[in-house]
Amino acid sequence: MSDKKYVKVTLVKSKIGRLPAHRACVSGLGLRKMHQTVTVLDTPENRGMINKVSYLLKVEEA
Repeated sequence: MSDKKYVKVTLVKSKIGRLPAHRACVSGLGLRKMHQTVTVLDTPENRGMINKVSYLLKVEEA
């Protein structure tokens, strides 16, 4: 049984034409394509990236 928390993140808007730092955050979360969903650990580092590009993402507790 794992006590680690996870978050499901889905890219719902395109990263084309976005700031390079925002594109880097999306890549850092492991997202490559539109409507791709990844599960990432709920850490302060990942939360920071999610908050920075929240307008591109859909976030669900996993």
